[in-house]
Amino acid sequence: MERLEVLKTYKIYIGGQFPRTESGRYYMPVNKAGKALGNICLSSRKDVRNAVSAARKAFGGWSERTAFNRGQILYRIAEMLEGRRSQFIEELILQGSTKKAAEEEVNLAIDRIVYYAGWCDKYQAIVSSVNPVASSHFNFSVAEPMGVVGVVAPENSSLIGLVSLVLPAICGGNTVVVLAAEHLPLCAVTFAEVVNSSDVPGGVINILTGSNKEMNPTLSTHMDVNALVYGGNDSAALKELQENAVLNVKRVFAYSNNWAKADAQGLHFVSDLQEIKTTWHPIENIGGATSSY
Repeated sequence: MERLEVLKTYKIYIGGQFPRTESGRYYMPVNKAGKALGNICLSSRKDVRNAVSAARKAFGGWSERTAFNRGQILYRIAEMLEGRRSQFIEELILQGSTKKAAEEEVNLAIDRIVYYAGWCDKYQAIVSSVNPVASSHFNFSVAEPMGVVGVVAPENSSLIGLVSLVLPAICGGNTVVVLAAEHLPLCAVTFAEVVNSSDVPGGVINILTGSNKEMNPTLSTHMDVNALVYGGNDSAALKELQENAVLNVKRVFAYSNNWAKADAQGLHFVSDLQEIKTTWHPIENIGGATSSY
C-alpha cells in the first residue's frame, strides 16, 4: 500500500500563542496539481474577537517602545526569515510557484522587512513638523499610531503581499490582526513562527486563517479596530469593508499592487496609518529672553 503523508496542521497565531481555532474546524486547500497543502484552521468570529483583544492589549507597550528598538525587532524578523529561507521557498513551490519565482519572493520579503526596519526611527523626521504661528507659541505636528489595524492579505500572494502590508503598520507602532490568504495560507502561518522567535511582543502581530467572507464582517464591524488595510482585488469585498467601517468611522486603505515592484513599498504605507496630532506650547518672555515652560 502507498504510504499516506502526514500533513502538517497549521495553527493560528493570537497573542504570541499558537491555539487551534476555538471552533475546531479546519479545511484542506489544494494546489494546481490537486495536492493537499495541509490542515488549515478555519477561524471563527470568536477567534477574530480574541485576536483584536490581544492586539489592543499589546498596543500600549509596542507604541511606547523607542523607535530604534522597534527597528531592532523588525530587523530581527528579517534575520530569522533569512535563517528559514529554504522552508519558505518549499512552501511557495508547493503552492504553485516556480523555484526561481519562490527564491525571488523570499529574497524580496527579507529585503522589504529590512527596508521598514530602517524607517522606524526616521519617518517621524519627515512626517512631523514645526509649524509657523503668529502668537507666542511653539506649534508641533507629530505622527502617532492609529491603534489596532485589521489587515486583509491579498489572495494572489502568500508571502510578499502579507509582509508588504504588515511591516509598515507595525513600523509605525500599530498592532495588527491579519486575515491570511485563504487559498495560499502556508507562508502566513510559517511567518507567524518567525515572528514568535523574533523578539516581537505577543499580540503585536496576530494571524488568522480561514474564510475571509466569514471573518471580514466581524473584523470590519469590531468597535476596537481603528483602521483596515485591504490588499485584494475583490471590489465587492472592499465595498463591504468600507460600509462596515462606517460604524466607528474606521479608515479603510485599499492597495492593489504588484507586490514585487518597487512602488509596493514606501513611506506612505507607514504614514497612512498615522494620525497627526498638533500641540501648542506657550512661550514666556522674561527680561527680553524667550523661554518655554
